[in-house]
Amino acid sequence: MLRGTLRQSRLVRPTYFPLIRSFSSSSIKFQESSKSKPEDEPRSESKEEPKRRPLSRVAIGGSKDSLKQFNKGSGLEFATWKAVVLLLVVGGVGTYFFQKEKARLQHHREMEQNRKVGTPLIGGPFNLVDTNGNPFTEKNLVDPNGKKFSILYFGFTHCPDVCPEELDKLGDMLDILKENNVEIQPIFITCDPNRDTPKVVDVYLKDFHPGIIGLTGEYDEVKNACKKYRVYFSTPPDVKPGQDYLVDHSIFFYVLDPEGNFVDVIGREALAPESAEKITGLSEAYIPKTEREAKQSGIFGFLYK
Repeated sequence: MLRGTLRQSRLVRPTYFPLIRSFSSSSIKFQESSKSKPEDEPRSESKEEPKRRPLSRVAIGGSKDSLKQFNKGSGLEFATWKAVVLLLVVGGVGTYFFQKEKARLQHHREMEQNRKVGTPLIGGPFNLVDTNGNPFTEKNLVDPNGKKFSILYFGFTHCPDVCPEELDKLGDMLDILKENNVEIQPIFITCDPNRDTPKVVDVYLKDFHPGIIGLTGEYDEVKNACKKYRVYFSTPPDVKPGQDYLVDHSIFFYVLDPEGNFVDVIGREALAPESAEKITGLSEAYIPKTEREAKQSGIFGFLYK
């Protein structure tokens, strides 16, 4: 009986054990595949595309240290302060020269307009003498070097207040103009030739700036000079010899360029600093006649007319 059972088991063994082995190997493979791809995890409907790596900013043959060193002084830092400073400097310098050139051209146009008006109206030939008795005419107002301006003031030595104040102001103007390297010839012309002889004028001007030139002459010559520069003056009628009197006259400074042409006038209300600054601007804007005519006929001639 036992032997029969053993025989049966031997007969069954060849077919049973291969099935077990096959099932076991399949189970192991299933478990391995289940571990790599578990069934219970939800599957995403759309697969995410792999992120692309950005292009390297490191140059070929370079290193990350070189990239850090490049970024340390890169464009952003330069643009934040160096470019701003450079822009301010360049803009400031450009604005300064632009304003200066604009003011110079403005002074030039004013002088040119005053020359055209002044030719028939202000200025002209005259014959006077200085405090040394030497002749002084309109030709003495012309500087052959083309640099020295002239400034004329008409007054009289017995003036109680206005003339001394204006001559003091003239002295302050001359000091400022000297600091500004502006050459100028200051001239005092009397409106009272009957009392203001060359000697009287010389003594009078010693109380003011030493550079002022005093002029006088015969009554008709003084009257002619005042008329040429449109200076008003008058003395009381029927004045007796030795009698004191006042002379009514215009109160202006007449500014002439190195060619002796009238270019501007300065009134009593103007102070010495602003008057000197005005003359300085005229001096800087001055262009000799030959150059002036050449510029007026050039491409940019409209700027000089």
